[in-house]
Amino acid sequence: MPEERYEDSKLYRIRHSTAHVMAEAMLERFPEAKIAIGPPIEDGFYYDFDLPESLTEEDMKWVEKRMKKILGRNHAFTCREVTPDEAREVFKDQPYKLELINDLVSGRVDENGNQIAEPAERITIYQQDTFVDLCRGPHVGSTKEINPKAISITFKPPAGAYWRGDENREQLTRIYGTAWETPEDLQDYLHLLEEAKRRDHRIIGEQLDLFTISPLVGKGLPLWKPKGATLRDTLERWLRETQIDNGYLPVVTPHIGNLELYKTSGHYPYYKDSQYAPIEVDDDAFLLKPMNCPHHIMIYKSDLHSYRDLPVRLAEFGTVYRYEQSGELNGLTRVRGFTVDDAHLFVTPEQLLGEFKDVVRLIQNIFNSLGLVDFRARVGTRDPKSDKYVGEDHLWQQATEAIIQACSELGLPYVVEEGEAAFYGPKLDFLVRDVLKREWQLGTVQVDYNLPERFDLEYVASDNTRQRPVMIHRAPFGSMERFIGILIEHFAGAFPVWLAPVQAVVIPVTDQHEEYAHQIAKQLHSAEIRAEVDTGKGRIGGKIRAARGQHIPFMLVVGDKDIEAGTVSVRLRTDEDLGALPLDQFIQKVHSLIESHSLELQ
Repeated sequence: MPEERYEDSKLYRIRHSTAHVMAEAMLERFPEAKIAIGPPIEDGFYYDFDLPESLTEEDMKWVEKRMKKILGRNHAFTCREVTPDEAREVFKDQPYKLELINDLVSGRVDENGNQIAEPAERITIYQQDTFVDLCRGPHVGSTKEINPKAISITFKPPAGAYWRGDENREQLTRIYGTAWETPEDLQDYLHLLEEAKRRDHRIIGEQLDLFTISPLVGKGLPLWKPKGATLRDTLERWLRETQIDNGYLPVVTPHIGNLELYKTSGHYPYYKDSQYAPIEVDDDAFLLKPMNCPHHIMIYKSDLHSYRDLPVRLAEFGTVYRYEQSGELNGLTRVRGFTVDDAHLFVTPEQLLGEFKDVVRLIQNIFNSLGLVDFRARVGTRDPKSDKYVGEDHLWQQATEAIIQACSELGLPYVVEEGEAAFYGPKLDFLVRDVLKREWQLGTVQVDYNLPERFDLEYVASDNTRQRPVMIHRAPFGSMERFIGILIEHFAGAFPVWLAPVQAVVIPVTDQHEEYAHQIAKQLHSAEIRAEVDTGKGRIGGKIRAARGQHIPFMLVVGDKDIEAGTVSVRLRTDEDLGALPLDQFIQKVHSLIESHSLELQ
């Protein structure tokens, strides 16, 4: 059954209302400031300001203190509707609000000038205390419903933000805040933020020597170093084997494609702004691949399929390219070139529900294997006010009903959110919470009746007629780069044994024990255990601490007694000492952990 949406929750209203209170305090501190927008977000809220001067730490402390005083009084949030002219008078000194009012009055349009919202005859404004804002709500009834001890605006530093996300427009100052129902909730959240700093994948990635980003190569284009490539390859091989076991067929497609391919699919021009400019070659235009699905479609179309062949499941770790704004790039979690664990299933209408449920089960099993057990599902449908979507209404309805039916039959709680669909069909997204309770959108499954129509896909039915297949798009990880960035932070670099780039380090007590250490490492390699030998100078204690700092699961200290007995003295990265073990016994232990995909060291 559907879950309560965040937008319908009390916490959402608290945060939305606190954003207004922050704007009121900011205008008291900076009377000449211009206000832009201030929505609630996943973990709090923000408000964008055009300020006459730079913010200081003292300004931030003053504003938060002032907010708490405002919240300590009983100011009602009152809503009223006004005419456009009345709204313009209220906000006559606020140019960003006036621009929004003009958009509402003329009717919202997309980048191509197409109207996507009806012109507004009445405009909604909210007021609390002396502050008035252009706003649709919702809000709490009054400031007394917000605990002053449960808010903070200093949890995240101010940032630059372009007005309306356009890098050619004014750059504003974005101030973040958070608000909770109780002071205890706030303290728990602030503690998690400190823990997040410790787990930052960019810092851990450098410490573990996993990846680097070179300005000479380009922003948002990560380079995988040997240990990071090993981690990535391990994940890929695991999922590839899992997919083959479930009837998927591997394919490989190029990094570019003819522009006409993406015009046919609709990816161009619908997402033109997030794609690199076309490349002119031999009087043809090519595009860096923004999506894998048009390529997989052409593989399907290269052969005539019978209903007996379906479902056809094509899978690829395909690299795609998106032009993200420089200010939005962030380590591995927001990049310009990334690899999607992509697959496209071509099914008969009768097979759709069963195949969709199988994909959902596959994604759930993958998450469970990695300890990502705290997740929810979101059914993304199209926004009826937008024209960015392609296809007939009845096809959208069929696809949406199939997704909701699959969720119901699987007992999977979900929320429905308008505007979260792909342009060609509705989808089911998995939003996963990591150990820090942060929510990430990872796996996605989409039902698509429209691209088969646009590409004129067919199969021969049992009555020898040509019929149209339905497509299922799915990607359990989403993007390998982003997924690994999340895993680094989720495990704080201490990966399960089967994922660890280095599973064991052999530490000789003295130089005289190095030959034996190398023999041990060679046997471990033969047993397909990733091992290194630490032949560096320094004491044993320092080498053990260094290995723990690298989060290597096992440290095998070898000395005279180990050489005599053919053993290894095993320490865990948790500093537990398992004592001397015969090498065969140690290998058996590691194999057991690898084969079971255990999240523990024992």
